[in-house]
Amino acid sequence: MDPTPETYSELRAVLQARMDSFAPGQQRVAKVLLTDPEGTAFRTIAETARVADVHQSSLVRFATGLGLPGYPALVKLCREHLAEQAQLIRRFDAAEQQGDSKLFTAAVEHDQQNLARTYARIEPAQWDRAVTMLAEAPRVHIIGLRKCLSVAQMMAYLLHMIRPDVRHVAPSLGGLVDELRDLEPDEVFVAISIRRYTADTVRAMRYARQRGLRTIALTDDAASPLAAEAEVTFFVDTNGVTILRSLSAFISLVQTLSTAVALKRGARSRDELLQDETLLDAFEVYTT
Repeated sequence: MDPTPETYSELRAVLQARMDSFAPGQQRVAKVLLTDPEGTAFRTIAETARVADVHQSSLVRFATGLGLPGYPALVKLCREHLAEQAQLIRRFDAAEQQGDSKLFTAAVEHDQQNLARTYARIEPAQWDRAVTMLAEAPRVHIIGLRKCLSVAQMMAYLLHMIRPDVRHVAPSLGGLVDELRDLEPDEVFVAISIRRYTADTVRAMRYARQRGLRTIALTDDAASPLAAEAEVTFFVDTNGVTILRSLSAFISLVQTLSTAVALKRGARSRDELLQDETLLDAFEVYTT
């Protein structure tokens, strides 16, 4: 028996874990809660029953089956989640209240804590597993969209410096399907996303896993939909006072992971780096 969810994140984790065991009507209810918590936060039981195509009593039984006292408890979790998602304005207000001098100090303190917590959670066995996967896979694909786009770009750039066949999956104009067409089993697929999770990133990760690729997730907590699809998951802290959540720990993790892959590949990475330097000189990429 799963513990009674006390937050929407916990509710989401329970629903994802139990989705395959739910009856069809329960699956429809779960999908409404997972895909539209904002709408559920303001619907009556009759309205949610209509959206999920179930009887009102089914909603009550669904809630009690999760250990909750009834439908209002589901609404409460969704409303709390909705309040959490109003973070852009809250973060702007918080930054504004800090003022420049306090803002600098607070930003540094939060990033230091993010780095410490992120690295403290890494299990050595999982780290070694991810490094080996990224070093030895025939090809590596990396996706991160919207606020995680810069992290994915950085990871793809660094890995491509030290090994061949690294692809940054960056769909434009609805081209995600085209980007995923050439995925092959035993390749590695890395997905990067934090709350609110980008739907295309989650769908791409799920498809990669179904195709037989090995999967790595860089995300924020265990309730992330990416965690359920990943062979290896690294949880990254992103707390801060800036308007968008801090990505400092993400960038640090990506740089450290890429360096570990270079060391794992040894002479092969040295050859790649020498070739890079030769090309940079030949094309006079940098000015003196």
